Amino acid sequence: MAEANGPDRYNVPNVERALVIMEHLARESHGLGVSDLSDQLDIPKNSVFRIVSTLTANGYLKRDEASKQYVLGSKLLTLGYAAVHEGHLVEKSADVMRQVRDESDETTVVGILDSTEGVVLEQELSRQQVKVTLSVGSRFPLHTAAPGKAMLAALPEEEWLSVLDRIEYPRFTANTITSKQAMRAEVEAAAATGYAVDDCEHNDGIRCVGAAVLNQRQTVVGGLWITGPASRISPEDFPRLGEIVRAGALRISRRFGFDG
Repeated sequence: MAEANGPDRYNVPNVERALVIMEHLARESHGLGVSDLSDQLDIPKNSVFRIVSTLTANGYLKRDEASKQYVLGSKLLTLGYAAVHEGHLVEKSADVMRQVRDESDETTVVGILDSTEGVVLEQELSRQQVKVTLSVGSRFPLHTAAPGKAMLAALPEEEWLSVLDRIEYPRFTANTITSKQAMRAEVEAAAATGYAVDDCEHNDGIRCVGAAVLNQRQTVVGGLWITGPASRISPEDFPRLGEIVRAGALRISRRFGFDG
């Protein structure tokens, strides 16, 4: 029998299934049980049970004993931090995040660009009674997110244009950007001002303002952003918050050797 060629030759089915399960759980913040995972992913229930049991025993998943549902474990966050190219982004951002949170009185977040999506790494919650809370490790579409636009604007033009060709533009609200042309205008505006905005583009009740974090090579390390209820943040607040978040992102960038 002929020997298989190409990358599929080395696939390990259960490893691949484990990765699929973890990626699926990353999109299901409330967790899923074995039966749900089996049905939604078309993987035999016995296989799902063995895989999630192994992942749980090693700290990659957590099981709620009451609901018998699985969610991602904190060990994945440790691996995620290690995978950030510049390393120590959260550590170098922690005090700045608190300062920006205190200046803006809104939740402040740091995250990274991962191909055609963004990923939340850490947050400092607003002290106000009504606040926006994000799930650490959650992913977000670039076309609706202030940090997504800001990080794209800091890339070389040919790179961000390539990303714009590859991302999709689903509509979430009446304000969502739904075309490459409109997204290009947003990125160019962010490049001109040094910050980007989300004007209720993913959620009708939330506005955000974000800026990119750069390193000594002037390449993108991540993004810093402020997020809060639309009832408190109006479009008239964007310039003020933009200056706050841009200054904060610059302080973090200096710690990575940026001198622009």
